[in-house]
Amino acid sequence: MSFDRRLPISRGFLWGVGTKIFVYNEDRIPPSGAAVFVSNHRSFMDAPLLMAASGRPINFVCHHYMTRVPGLREFVDAFGCLPLEPNDRPQHRFFRKALRCLRQQQAIGIFPEGASSMVQMSAANELAPFNPGFAHLALSAPVDELAVIPVAIASVEETVYNPLPVRMLSWFDPSEPYFQQDGWHPIVIYRRVNLLFGRPRWISRSRRQGDRPSFDKTAIEELNADCYGEIARLLRRGSY
Repeated sequence: MSFDRRLPISRGFLWGVGTKIFVYNEDRIPPSGAAVFVSNHRSFMDAPLLMAASGRPINFVCHHYMTRVPGLREFVDAFGCLPLEPNDRPQHRFFRKALRCLRQQQAIGIFPEGASSMVQMSAANELAPFNPGFAHLALSAPVDELAVIPVAIASVEETVYNPLPVRMLSWFDPSEPYFQQDGWHPIVIYRRVNLLFGRPRWISRSRRQGDRPSFDKTAIEELNADCYGEIARLLRRGSY
């Protein structure tokens, strides 16, 4: 699958599902350049939604178990997804791939709530704590200027299915604690959804430690908290 077919495929999928999409603050979306889109995450539809709404091909970060599931594995490869390493391993390989994308002025999409928001059903306007890895990545990127764009995916109308036990996912990743619980894995289908883009947070080379990756813990925590607060605010506004 060629690089630029991802946009029409995403749009065609959403059209086929019949999802009504309303996009707000489109003028805040950088049309090009290195970018990290940061969003809440409740549905497998979130990736094509973000791509269609932004009008840009996006390399999405995904859970590593997706590379082990037939069907999903081919999707990950074709769409240029960036799998994380298992929880018990360093993320060096992931960071190398992600930083290469940013050096090439591409966009990356990250769902910092992680697996919890996908396997534990929550209200549309709830937000789980963020993993600050996206902030570490943004502050480490060896580019002159990078945009971090907070995005809220606010479901207004949806259908939820529970087709498989959560523990089935542990077949593909026994190390993931969220896959060791009882209950059913929710599959959320958006019928009507609002996407609200926050103001880009611009990361310039001057915010980094020279030409080395930034490991400033305070800066990472501040960017993480800033994006979390912005997405929480946008979610409240969009979930009506």
